[in-house]
Amino acid sequence: MPKRKDFFEKVWAVVRAIPQGRVTTYGAIARYLGSPQAARLVGYAMNASHKAYPPVPAHRVVNREGYLTGKLHFPTPSAMQEKLEMEGVHVYQDQVQNFSLLFWDPLLHLPWPEIFFSQDDTEAPQQ
Repeated sequence: MPKRKDFFEKVWAVVRAIPQGRVTTYGAIARYLGSPQAARLVGYAMNASHKAYPPVPAHRVVNREGYLTGKLHFPTPSAMQEKLEMEGVHVYQDQVQNFSLLFWDPLLHLPWPEIFFSQDDTEAPQQ
């Protein structure tokens, strides 16, 4: 099991790299970080992300079917959906529509973790 603090910081760095209007999943982040069984721990990191600086766009992380399972951890039950919709992501009945088209896989879009985390972690890499 990874060290929680270090793992959380890595999760947040990956989430900061997700482009506006795109979403990823807890499992995709866990796989990218080399801990495919740690999707739940990624969820814990998202729950704690309100304390992180720079801010973490936690609204861009959904479950493997595109459902807004983390919505209750936002200031209001509709805040997660509202943030996504402001970025052009359509949500219907708590599920991202066109999920497969909007899905952003860190394994495909980020450098290997060893390279990604060796960069200056104050800014997400340019997409």
